[in-house]
Amino acid sequence: MKTVWLGVVTAASFALTACAEQKATIEQKQQTTTQQIELKIGDQKGNMRAQLEASKLLDGIDYKISWYEFPAAAPVAEALNVEGIDIGYLGDAPFIFANANGGHAKAIAVNRYDPYAVALLVPKDSPIQSVQDLKGKTVTANKGSIGQLITLRALERAGMNAQDVSFKFLPPADGKLAVANGSVDVWAVWDPYTAYAEVIDGFRIIENGRGLYSGFTFLAGTEKALSNPEKRRAIQDFVYRLEQSQTWVNANYQSFGQELARITGIPEEPATLAFKRKNATWTAITDDVVKTSQDTADFYAKHQLLNQKIDVSGLFDRDFKTKNTEQ
Repeated sequence: MKTVWLGVVTAASFALTACAEQKATIEQKQQTTTQQIELKIGDQKGNMRAQLEASKLLDGIDYKISWYEFPAAAPVAEALNVEGIDIGYLGDAPFIFANANGGHAKAIAVNRYDPYAVALLVPKDSPIQSVQDLKGKTVTANKGSIGQLITLRALERAGMNAQDVSFKFLPPADGKLAVANGSVDVWAVWDPYTAYAEVIDGFRIIENGRGLYSGFTFLAGTEKALSNPEKRRAIQDFVYRLEQSQTWVNANYQSFGQELARITGIPEEPATLAFKRKNATWTAITDDVVKTSQDTADFYAKHQLLNQKIDVSGLFDRDFKTKNTEQ
């Protein structure tokens, strides 16, 4: 009888040991898998990174993030196109422009914000007071950017046309320098550049983006990243955290300005102003986003910035969720 009992105990021990070893092997494989996940994320002037780090909402993630900072949307779009990054942050207009010209990224979430600071700026001593004064002037913006978009729409709203101004396509820093030295008349740009120019340089806004621009910025991903199940899981987790961090920033913009200044080198006052007036919210891609994007694509086609009309419906992956749109 003792022998039988010993046999049972021994068998049970072997079974428990085998289960423990199997569990350890599974956990080790899972740990190895998650350690291999790396998200390469393209940001603009610390927008996403700054708020995620300030809110500490990246604490405890089980994947690696490598940040790549860009001065504007065009290089983000290019990095997505060559798969140098997995996901990136860029305005809806440059996203559409890039995809109509050979890009393959898909928008997965949208940041909705007050477009006031997407603006036309001039030095404080400029004689230009309004859009009506732009006839014969030169405007600097990135080609296909939200700056070019609001310039064209502002001209149209004022009863003017694109031929009434000349465009000089420059990245933001070069554009500001060109306006400051007088070689260009107007700078079409967005925050935090707008806030810096207002607070530090005394530039004036002669037209803001309200009624001219959607206020949409996309988080977009490459087809390669979005087709990888493990990366897709990590990206969905990142979207949730990004949404939470935006809520935190809206409630704590003052302390966040300090963090943004630390990360980007932008002085605290304009950094704080930029996020205070943004009042942004992250949501999933919804019907109104697709419709507005189609309107933008049609507008660009009308102005011959696109070779032909495009259907934007294929540029979105609508399976990614946010807490806002799940409620």
